Amino acid sequence: MYDVARAAGVSTATVSFTFTKPDRVKEETRQTVLAAAEALGYVPSASARGLARGATGALGLYAFDYLLEGEASATGSAEDDAIEASLRMPDGRLFPLYADEVQRGVQLECRRRGYALMLGAGDFAQSRDVVDVAGRVDGLIAFAGAAPGETLAQLSTRLPVVELGGAVRRPGMHTVFVDQGTAMAELASHLMTAHGHRRFAYVGALSTPEFESRYAAFRNTLEAAGLPVPAPTDSHPGDDASTERVVEQLLASGPLPDAFVCSTDQEALVTIRTLRAAGYSVPAGTAVTGYDGVIAGRLSSPTLTTVRQPMEAVGREAVRILLRALEGDGSTGRDVTLPCRLWIGESCGCAADSIRH
Repeated sequence: MYDVARAAGVSTATVSFTFTKPDRVKEETRQTVLAAAEALGYVPSASARGLARGATGALGLYAFDYLLEGEASATGSAEDDAIEASLRMPDGRLFPLYADEVQRGVQLECRRRGYALMLGAGDFAQSRDVVDVAGRVDGLIAFAGAAPGETLAQLSTRLPVVELGGAVRRPGMHTVFVDQGTAMAELASHLMTAHGHRRFAYVGALSTPEFESRYAAFRNTLEAAGLPVPAPTDSHPGDDASTERVVEQLLASGPLPDAFVCSTDQEALVTIRTLRAAGYSVPAGTAVTGYDGVIAGRLSSPTLTTVRQPMEAVGREAVRILLRALEGDGSTGRDVTLPCRLWIGESCGCAADSIRH
């Protein structure tokens, strides 16, 4: 820093502000400092700045992955195992997924606010993984279900923690919720009123609070219309085989339903593929809908009718909550609930020229 200050003809404080608080430095001076730093190959030390400020300047995101690592290959090489696992990926056309788009929102907001981002993931049963990430950052964002809730609650006594989703807010923590029910009810109503569907199949398990909320809204809407409610099924996003089995069992058990309502877009796209393999047309033979609004649904044929979650907004809001807490706004727990939106595609039976979002 002293070398850069000498080369640029400024104080060391100006060099520091150029990299940490650029709004406090005149643009001409900032460019001079940056040019000197580039010429000298100077890179600010995050650890040194952290010691000086008592902060790391980084936030953490602890996530899960629907597509779990496969079994090790016969090579015994970690690098080859990783390549083999990527080649066995169930369907690369599905990316980016919900978690990926939320992560993008976190990354964009961190960059806008001048924070570095540390990513982490691990076995739910091993709390040390999330603890290791938390020990290196100023604040932590965690997907609900990615780490033990008790561990997150303990961590929240040491640093701000935002949980994404879940059933309830844990004491001392912040939470970003998404309204899972309203748009699902709109989707079920659309299938009934716009298309006259009366017989439904539900593809999805109730393995998370979010999935439970989606199914409850679907069930309540059908019950209010006096229609029979199908039970949830043992289908899991990312496990194509489980979805294929469910659809095949439904086809073998009786008449084709008017519509397959799926708890995620991943399951909906697998459902369409499985129906086609069995000789059925979508949407002419039956309708299929999803939930999440991943990009793959807009690129599929037919385009997928779904519920679009505000995935990027979830990530951005989590960062904003953390930074307000770090700035000392006095809140001991902040809850935010974001809305979803019904996204009409062709898979429900709507014509391409009448699609609305």
